[in-house]
Amino acid sequence: MGAARVESLALAAAPLRRVAVEAERVVGEPVRDVRLVVPAGWGPRRRTWMRQVAHRAGLAQPRLVEAPVAVAGHLLATGVQFPVGAFIVVCDVGAGAEVTVLRRGAAGFEVLATLADPAAGGTAVDLALTAALAGGRGVAGDGRGDWAMAEVVRTAKESLGTHPAVAVPLAGRAPVIADSAMLDQAAGPVVRRVAELVGETLAAAELGADDLAGIYCVGGSAHLPHLATVVAERTGIAPTVVVDPQLVAVRGAADAGAANAGPAEVVEVAVPPVRRAVAIAVPGFASLALIWQCLSTAEQHNTLSVHYWVQLNWGEFTMAAVFALLACLAAGTVLGSLIAARSPTPSTRTEGGKVSIGILAAVSLGLAIAGLYAVVTSEYFGLPVGPFLGWALWPLTPLTVLAVATAVVAARQWRTPPGGWSALLAAPSGSIIAAGLGMGLVQYSLTADRWPELVVWIDIAGRVGGLLVGVGIVMALVTPLMFRLVLCAPVGVISAAIVSMQASRILAISYAVAVAVWWAGRLWTQIIRPPTITPAATTPATTFPAAGGGG
Repeated sequence: MGAARVESLALAAAPLRRVAVEAERVVGEPVRDVRLVVPAGWGPRRRTWMRQVAHRAGLAQPRLVEAPVAVAGHLLATGVQFPVGAFIVVCDVGAGAEVTVLRRGAAGFEVLATLADPAAGGTAVDLALTAALAGGRGVAGDGRGDWAMAEVVRTAKESLGTHPAVAVPLAGRAPVIADSAMLDQAAGPVVRRVAELVGETLAAAELGADDLAGIYCVGGSAHLPHLATVVAERTGIAPTVVVDPQLVAVRGAADAGAANAGPAEVVEVAVPPVRRAVAIAVPGFASLALIWQCLSTAEQHNTLSVHYWVQLNWGEFTMAAVFALLACLAAGTVLGSLIAARSPTPSTRTEGGKVSIGILAAVSLGLAIAGLYAVVTSEYFGLPVGPFLGWALWPLTPLTVLAVATAVVAARQWRTPPGGWSALLAAPSGSIIAAGLGMGLVQYSLTADRWPELVVWIDIAGRVGGLLVGVGIVMALVTPLMFRLVLCAPVGVISAAIVSMQASRILAISYAVAVAVWWAGRLWTQIIRPPTITPAATTPATTFPAAGGGG
């Protein structure tokens, strides 16, 4: 298996190596900025494979550009106007077909849905045309094999775009006349399938034809007969076949094409809005409030000056550490996005790269603050630091691991989440407020002076606090309002019923786990596996022509 993978890498790297040599010969120096066009449906595994191919070919670390995003960028550069918030469809018909719905945001174009079919492109047309020319009989080889026959048929198909009929030489047989009717028959199933893909992709993006600013056909097979007509019949919108459709994605990735139509429009990285500061302030102040209450309400006992011990609410102490880490992580993502937006050299490192550094720095700072809480508390009470470090750091382990994984994903630049990284990783403030206020009420009920006339109210405050902690856990676990309403009642009642000094530890750890699950869900659904329809697994050889606009 490993040998086969190495062989496939070497095979795929060979043409890239030749391209690199020719590029160096033309410019007279090594090429340092490498951009490779890939299908929008490629996931992390194939993108990593592509980077390995580039490395094997001796190229610099490449920037992978999704083909439909490159096409949209080329259209902007050549004067096509798309307002922010507009939706477009890019229909890439090469060896196979890939249809993608894009939305233009403040930070650039984002993929909303993509659907591909490797059997709906030029390769399928070539096979059907070959069968029609052979008339059901085999074609004798002359030493060149199927490759030569494929080239002959492909040339005939391209010639039929401008001529009514052409003569096709067949090995071992007299030439056969191919006409436009024969091409129409061969291309019919492919054209209809492409139109179906357009409709299915729009449905996946939950859009209608009226929502679109346009449909654009690119790729080496974009000029298939009746393609525009069939797509228009399916959607009600006449698609536009872009000039030089087989090269438009490459030109878009290279920022070419703007020379003939004025300067290209530059889409900057979005500056995080001021309201993102709330995601930093809320957990930050909550952390300070909880650690202050934890220290000020702890009960110190000294039995006969021999046995000294402190009754501390470990749950409140742990939740203060969790909030400190959340505040640091929110600050890291916001500052990383802000630096990316204001950087004088944006090409040096992308927003994802800067955010990854911010996340790693934030993790380090958050763990340091949690450790500082432990050291200060142990010194304040004159107790060994070991238990304090355990309750401050161990509950943070899942969230720390996921934050580091997010930093790796951001650094690899697989895709930028909608709204930017600062919006993606801002923990829900409502959940933090509910959990923090709830834990504060629980601690108050456990340590307040229980005057006879206040006992009932103190107990009620504790139950309400437990209820709020349960609500905060639910708000971190689920997002849809209906699910929150359904789950808040049982979880809140259970957490309110178990309020005690020991149970507060369980509530705090449950909240830490809930936040980790929230973080994992956001990472998975927004970055690694966004809610788009992707094709079934295809081999790299099948998708390369579509990515590069092949015929």
